[in-house]
Amino acid sequence: MPETSPATRPETRSDDLVFAYITAGSKEEALRIGRSLVEERLAACANVLDGMTSVYRWNGAVEQADEAVLIAKTRSSLFDRLTARVRELHSYDTPCVVELALGRGNPAYLDWLRAETA
Repeated sequence: MPETSPATRPETRSDDLVFAYITAGSKEEALRIGRSLVEERLAACANVLDGMTSVYRWNGAVEQADEAVLIAKTRSSLFDRLTARVRELHSYDTPCVVELALGRGNPAYLDWLRAETA
């Protein structure tokens, strides 16, 4: 039987894993939310990128604000629970929480993400 290519080996697939892209009003808020998500095993890892500027329309006006980006790595099956938790912890009335599907990845890293999420 021929060997499967790296693109089709099950261990390189990440269909069950996603990034949660979240914006926050400050680095401190993003860190607080990210730490809670990891401690509660809703995410294996949270990356905080400070210094983002957002331009957006809100209540009929164009606004601009400094924000931080939080990227939480999790399972797709946990995304709804993660979103609910972010909404509880977040200072915004309507926080940005968006699911981004992952492509292929380092098998050992993908296994680690799975192991660290409940």
